[in-house]
Amino acid sequence: MKTNDSLTRFVASFVDELTRLGVKKAVISPGSRSTPIAMLMAEHPELSCYMNIDERSAGFFALGLAKENNKPVVLVCTSGTAAANYYPAIVEARYSRVPLIVVTADRPHELRDVGAPQAIDQIQLYGSYPKWFVDVALPEETVGMYRYVRTIAGRAVAVSTSHPAGVVHLNFPFREPLIPNLGMSNLWEMENDRPSYLHTMQGLPELSTIQVQAIADIMKDVTKGLIICGEQNDKSFISAVKELSRKLKYPILADPLSQLRSGTGDKKGIIDGYDSILKDQEIMNVLKPELIIRFGPMPVSKPLMLMLKNNPDITQIIIDPSEEYRDPTLNAAHMVVCNHTAFCEDLSGIIGETHQNTYYDDWILSNNIFQDMMEHELENINELFEGKIVRELQHVLPNGSRLVVGNSMPIRDVDTFFRNTDKEIGVLANRGANGIDGVVSTALGISTASTEPTFLLIGDLSFFHDLNGLLAAKMNDLDITIILVNNDGGGIFSFLPQSNEEKHFETLYGTPIGIDFSKVVDMYQGRYEKINCWADLHTYFHDKWSIKGLKVVEIETNRTTRVKIHRELLDRVSQEIRKVLKQ
Repeated sequence: MKTNDSLTRFVASFVDELTRLGVKKAVISPGSRSTPIAMLMAEHPELSCYMNIDERSAGFFALGLAKENNKPVVLVCTSGTAAANYYPAIVEARYSRVPLIVVTADRPHELRDVGAPQAIDQIQLYGSYPKWFVDVALPEETVGMYRYVRTIAGRAVAVSTSHPAGVVHLNFPFREPLIPNLGMSNLWEMENDRPSYLHTMQGLPELSTIQVQAIADIMKDVTKGLIICGEQNDKSFISAVKELSRKLKYPILADPLSQLRSGTGDKKGIIDGYDSILKDQEIMNVLKPELIIRFGPMPVSKPLMLMLKNNPDITQIIIDPSEEYRDPTLNAAHMVVCNHTAFCEDLSGIIGETHQNTYYDDWILSNNIFQDMMEHELENINELFEGKIVRELQHVLPNGSRLVVGNSMPIRDVDTFFRNTDKEIGVLANRGANGIDGVVSTALGISTASTEPTFLLIGDLSFFHDLNGLLAAKMNDLDITIILVNNDGGGIFSFLPQSNEEKHFETLYGTPIGIDFSKVVDMYQGRYEKINCWADLHTYFHDKWSIKGLKVVEIETNRTTRVKIHRELLDRVSQEIRKVLKQ
């Protein structure tokens, strides 16, 4: 078969430059037009390639890899609708600030818009979601073009990782023949003696001393203050924000994705029950702050968001290392473009330590009551209730675990029932666009990149949405334990006003699907286990979780009774907190 040396050297230069800049993982979906890129990526000795046949699953698998390592991952597919199937993962990556380099193969220009097969308009296919788009030039056998394509690779890495991290889309048109010459001598040779052709250095945005002092002046004499921490994965930030909280005597409302609820170290001032506490209007009125400092995106908690939205008199200071505006309350008073850790360290360095005050004590007391009562109440629940599943998982998960959480009810149950713990349990989720699609594939990508055991807590509808994602576990011999909470439908809608419309509720919102998931797990050669009581769950995690491979543990719950249990439980806790705060 005829080979094309000019195409080979051009694509090889691109692939090689990516690896020189630290890109070590690629996710490839099979196809003909992408053959040059796929074969040369598979050939490169420093690039690990993962095959994922379903493009939608492949996109989320790559997102999971990149999310866990915080490094760009390359995503490769052929032309046509294959590229369109990456769209949901690209949307999630953009909003959750995950670096992805999406490489779509395309027909050459003369075959566009003329009715050629598998040729769609791929120019700006993903709209405004990528940070940068390039319709790459056709391959040419010149030194200048080799420099050009290496520069494209260098810029792609730099743009995808700069603040805020995100998506780059590179569209590669190829003419036939498509088979690269893998026997070409010096396949990975640089045209000149450089470690990489284009390396971009990026600094962290920091405030001047005058600017830090201006922030300190805003907080002067404010005792009713809160620190709010959304999703983040920077370990250095944890100690820095704890020190800032200690000096200001501002409690930290810690989203479960903030990584502040788990791990060793002092957790005084870290409030894990704020979502439930703020649902009570009387308690909220007592604990309402005068000022908040927020790091990261808005937390999962709706009561918190409503408190900030409905009280414009609360001074909101939003810290973000990018210039993007992330304030759905529309009440922010100060947007501070600065690195989170540097901000905490700089502010802690110029303020004196505040004396403990009643407001701080009330938050600590309320949270302690919440923790104690919740533990007691859950202990007395015998039926398989979603909130207790979270609590039991926290007890049985091994130290060092990565817990990926599905959207809709699972992430809200984790927000409510995942307590402060000395265990190291990293909690991750796709909270950029908050969709229920692609969660299985994201978790599998995380499991591939992580050195720690990975667990996925997911509902039945979200699991159904990404059943194709399980193929990646089979094909790549991946190790993951999936805790499938099956309430046979959309449990979150039972908490919403739609639940009062009984005539059409089950058809439009409850959406029971009645699937026997054991057969699905068997199809992908995984291990299936049914949990019928709490003793079964403890036995499983004592004896079986460490078995390698794909494992699915199904727990059936009742979504019609869970709303009543949940609300009565929180009402009893709120009553006790109200009594104590009135004293």
